[in-house]
Amino acid sequence: MSSNYVIAIPSYNRADTIADKTLTYLINGGVSPSKITIFVANKTQEKMYRSLVPTQMYGDIVVGKIGIAKQRIFITHYYPVGAYVVSMDDDVEELMMLRGEKLATVRDVDGFFRKAYATMKRESRFIWGIYPVRNPFFMHNTISTDLKFIIGVTFGYINRGLKRLEPSPKAEGKEDYEQSILYFKEDGGVLRFNNITHKTKFNAQGGLGSDRFEMNKKSAEYLESKYPDIVSIFHRKNGMTEIRLKRG
Repeated sequence: MSSNYVIAIPSYNRADTIADKTLTYLINGGVSPSKITIFVANKTQEKMYRSLVPTQMYGDIVVGKIGIAKQRIFITHYYPVGAYVVSMDDDVEELMMLRGEKLATVRDVDGFFRKAYATMKRESRFIWGIYPVRNPFFMHNTISTDLKFIIGVTFGYINRGLKRLEPSPKAEGKEDYEQSILYFKEDGGVLRFNNITHKTKFNAQGGLGSDRFEMNKKSAEYLESKYPDIVSIFHRKNGMTEIRLKRG
């Protein structure tokens, strides 16, 4: 294993915006386009992306599965065991680092991905993530190694090809929560940079779509039922069903 990484971008209906956001940010941050593979849901999507996304901005476009949970499993199967995979959503405008009481753009993206790998190795962890909320008030200049939520927007992992680490389609929309739990149960913890976060627009057009109420409810109930010692349900003021991790 080495710090040489590949970039996997699961994408759906964002052929017109992925270049301006994630791809531009990665390339400006020192990431070689040859490392980047865009994973789409079907042949129709592939045709759309190949026609709209400049070919010099990525290495390949691969038809995977529809649904983010199934797509994440497909991506893991696509790469060989031992590969260092960095997954990034298709609408990330930038990663941001806590500096004092403010946030600043992470400009050396390549360097951060390599540092994240070295930290995983040092801490005997196999997945890393970033702080899930872009709010410097709650962030800290710490790296945690226990149970924490590893948000699916941007994370990296060493592919071990283990089926028991694959999130269930029943967790669709919250598959990143289940992935966090599965890695915790396998390795005793996950790695999270609590001083790094992301700038993106949640529930924008494309991606998973904007109506997530029923999907969140079903996935939250599945996770609470399967991991009652770790997951608890709560509801936001707008009625959206969410979960908390009880440990870590």
